[in-house]
Amino acid sequence: MVDQARARRLAKRISQIVAAALEHEVKDPRLARVTITDTRVTGDLQEATVYYTVLGETVDAEPDFTGVAAALASATGVLRSLVGAGTGVRRTPSLTFVADIVPDEARRMEELLARTRESDAEVARLAAGARPAGDPDPYRVPRERDDEE
Repeated sequence: MVDQARARRLAKRISQIVAAALEHEVKDPRLARVTITDTRVTGDLQEATVYYTVLGETVDAEPDFTGVAAALASATGVLRSLVGAGTGVRRTPSLTFVADIVPDEARRMEELLARTRESDAEVARLAAGARPAGDPDPYRVPRERDDEE
């Protein structure tokens, strides 16, 4: 079993190498808007899972996820060679690229929070003009007891 701290350091180094290679070495235009978000290495240092996100060209345009996945699949050999040269480990881990869903989930959570804030504001607006049911202050006047019992 490998030290977990070593696996974390290797994962961080792999992220740096892959990000630099995508920016400077790999000349595929489909990979221009790819950002490496995280890398996880197995305990035996044999496999590395690299998580990435794809930024859209414009605000309205959706990114080409299938094209990016195909480009990363075709560049895996080159990237693995660069990782092997840059890390100096005995066996270079195999690279698997997975689209990161965290930004999409964060966007969805922000939309839910915005919707919740709007409904809270609506409830506060309705409550501002509301009157309590029954006596305005039922505890101020002592209750009358029924002495006939």
